[in-house]
Amino acid sequence: MSSLDHLLANNRAWAAARVAEDPEFFSRLVAQQTPEYLWIGCSDSRVPANQITGLDPGEVFVHRNVANVVVQTDFSMLSVLQFAVDVLKVKHVIVCGHYGCGGVKAALENQKNGLVDNWLRHIRNIARRNEEELSTLAPPAALDRLCEINVLSNAENLARTTIVESAWERGQPLQIHSWAYRLDTGHINVLDEPLTPERA
Repeated sequence: MSSLDHLLANNRAWAAARVAEDPEFFSRLVAQQTPEYLWIGCSDSRVPANQITGLDPGEVFVHRNVANVVVQTDFSMLSVLQFAVDVLKVKHVIVCGHYGCGGVKAALENQKNGLVDNWLRHIRNIARRNEEELSTLAPPAALDRLCEINVLSNAENLARTTIVESAWERGQPLQIHSWAYRLDTGHINVLDEPLTPERA
């Protein structure tokens, strides 16, 4: 008996419930993948893109990493972005962070956690560039604000990728959104107007 048998049982129950609710659900899912959205979010298990946006499987393409970082040298993220933009033709890319993010907190407090410290260097640089503003805020507010600034900075980085720039040059409709999810309410906050060719 596997220690993960309960997950397999949950899967069977979920699949049966979907079929009971909509007998054609899985046959439609197999037929095509045409999401309009790419979600770049945090790996945190409390922030599942489909559930918090009320979307079904197949409706959102997802890339997640620690603290929703977007850097132009991350080939995993770039591969997902290129497939989403060039093949799936998504119309919206959402960079969504969340308040109380452990990765952002580790960067803000300069905690040492090993290999992940290299990944968080980008956020530490953002914190240094915004030190004047962050130093005026109490610790919970400073963390929340850095979570927001991190999302906004990563959305700007996304707009500067060759993939997005090329899509915009082709006239492909594509917007980049900056959101932050609040764990204690379940609500998403929009941090800025979407980035478009005119606003990038």
